[in-house]
Amino acid sequence: MKSLKLTVNGRQWEGVTADSASLLEVLRDKLGLTGAKANCLEGECGVCTVLLDGRAVCSCILLAAQCEGRAVTTIEGMADGDTPHRLQQTFIDCGAIQCGFCIPGMVMTAAGLLAENPHPDRAQIKEGLCGTLCRCTGYKKIVDAVEAACGVEAADGHG
Repeated sequence: MKSLKLTVNGRQWEGVTADSASLLEVLRDKLGLTGAKANCLEGECGVCTVLLDGRAVCSCILLAAQCEGRAVTTIEGMADGDTPHRLQQTFIDCGAIQCGFCIPGMVMTAAGLLAENPHPDRAQIKEGLCGTLCRCTGYKKIVDAVEAACGVEAADGHG
């Protein structure tokens, strides 16, 4: 067992975890933050994506111990009270929600992309999102939502 201190969604958290616990397990089981989903558990699908010190990471393959003293942002920490984050709002406005299973990871992946490149073009958005899988869609509405969030209008209208 290991003592662990994290800042999660702007709040300090301290607890005890198994040495082998993933960040995903801590978020879901210890903190009750279930927005990051457990799916492949191999870092292949992206539905567990969170921000670690502002960078998108797959929380299922990251040991919680590796996050000691670091800042984690989950989908639950994106909104400002009752006001959705601009990414969350554009996903709603563009009809990019679909079933919702992948959307938290997709939003967090997009947040990481926009932190690194605030004004990506459509090709860069597609490349940036390619590690997060969605079973419901052809991704067009998701790419449209990320474009809308960064103020870029769809130039060609294609997905």
